[in-house]
Amino acid sequence: MLLLVSPINTKEAKEAIEGGADIIDVKNPKEGSLGANFPWVIKSIKEIIPKDKLLSATVGDIDYKPGTVSLAVLGAVTSGADYVKIGLYGTKNYEQALEVMKNAVKTVEYSESEAFVVAAGYGDAKRVNSVDPMEIPNIAADADADVAMLDTAIKDGKCLLDFLNLNELAEFVENSHDHGLKCALAGSLKKEHVKLLHEIGCDIVGIRGAACIGGDRNKGYIHRSAVSELKNIIKGF
Repeated sequence: MLLLVSPINTKEAKEAIEGGADIIDVKNPKEGSLGANFPWVIKSIKEIIPKDKLLSATVGDIDYKPGTVSLAVLGAVTSGADYVKIGLYGTKNYEQALEVMKNAVKTVEYSESEAFVVAAGYGDAKRVNSVDPMEIPNIAADADADVAMLDTAIKDGKCLLDFLNLNELAEFVENSHDHGLKCALAGSLKKEHVKLLHEIGCDIVGIRGAACIGGDRNKGYIHRSAVSELKNIIKGF
């Protein structure tokens, strides 16, 4: 299992790196669950990460606007992202989500980048009238994306497991693997959740709040000690 940690700037990125995170995931919580950061922030973090680390970038909790999303994807990959994450927030059904993802994949190919494309749904999709989270592996596979992911859309203290039980998440992981995809799970996860997700075969666990000290994901800041604790839990498996 790989540990993905989501800094908002180079200072936090350095803490995530020193703490042992495998994937440095640039985002902007002020703009939502998968809020997009600026191209120059992505590039500045790309310049400081070691070669054995990978850089991920979110392009936002997007609306059903395939052209707009494609331009955002292009900005992410040309700024150095190894993973580009598309939050399918404003897509209401399979067809809309698939159209967005197909064009995102085409954009990465057009850019001649080798970035991995992540289709990200939301475990609490019913709260925001978004596409069914259990459809995400099918959407990702049909779009020729690389990773199926779940997060939570609304950050109000509830976590992914408040909306999907462990059996449902295991089904999500299995469906992802059956399609030849990697599976990433996030959504206000705590350190006690990491072992549970490892046991169902999750490939990537995404963390921000649990890697912060001094508050939550918005008021706190990522610190190497919190990241290291999470990484050591994973190493223990």
